[in-house]
Amino acid sequence: MTKTDRKVIDRVFVLLGLVMLIVLIIIGGLALKASSFAKSSVKSELSAQHIYFPESSSPAINALPAENQAQMDNYAAQQLVNGYQAKVYADYFIAYHLSKVAGGETYSQISTKALTDPTNPQLKAEEQTLFQGETLRVLQLGDGYSYWTFGKIAGYVADTAFIGAVVMLVLVYLGMRRINN
Repeated sequence: MTKTDRKVIDRVFVLLGLVMLIVLIIIGGLALKASSFAKSSVKSELSAQHIYFPESSSPAINALPAENQAQMDNYAAQQLVNGYQAKVYADYFIAYHLSKVAGGETYSQISTKALTDPTNPQLKAEEQTLFQGETLRVLQLGDGYSYWTFGKIAGYVADTAFIGAVVMLVLVYLGMRRINN
């Protein structure tokens, strides 16, 4: 292979490196935007609900099992504003209280019973409570925790893409130095 052939190959690799650098910067920028959007949307939506964790010593916390109390105490008296908090609230507070309605049966189970006995006021009340509670729980987990997690993952993608872009920039620089020597 001649020196001219080697320079052509080097130029092709430098050009490919520049293209890859641009692609990584675009991916990093889009992922950063997605991360920011997801986290700010979740925070905005959760903040608007004005949900606060109970105080550590409140009866609402003291009624919980020890593991649930420990999880809830991590955020005692704080406003629910992020995905981690939404998951704790949904899994350790709402889910526990729902398990105490209708002997631990779900909305679907109680709704089926209520259809067969439509005049039973207890079934109707349990059905309504379970519907509202399970809906709130799903919203906390789906709109809160899930989107927050997507935002965190997008942030990791952005970081990785930008690190890759820096590495690619160094490689392009070294390739250009080689061409000019």
